[in-house]
Amino acid sequence: MNEERPLTAEERTAQEELVQERMGEDGNRWRKVYFGGGLHFESWLAQCKELGEVEVEEVDPTGFKCFEENDGKMYRIWMKVSGEKQR
Repeated sequence: MNEERPLTAEERTAQEELVQERMGEDGNRWRKVYFGGGLHFESWLAQCKELGEVEVEEVDPTGFKCFEENDGKMYRIWMKVSGEKQR
């Protein structure tokens, strides 16, 4: 049996660093400005909302022991990139 070992927090962080931009279904570009959870997330979200349009995406916390042990939630905050839509 070939069971995959769980990723470490360092490996998950490196993986997350590769996620920087995405294209919305409506053709708008979004840039990731935050990844994490807890009170830091709430603070970042409030500040980002003051600066522009945001979207929040819940992320699987696997590999981050403190979040896994406490059933914590992790999120990405995406900010809409101003300018033209991609076609």
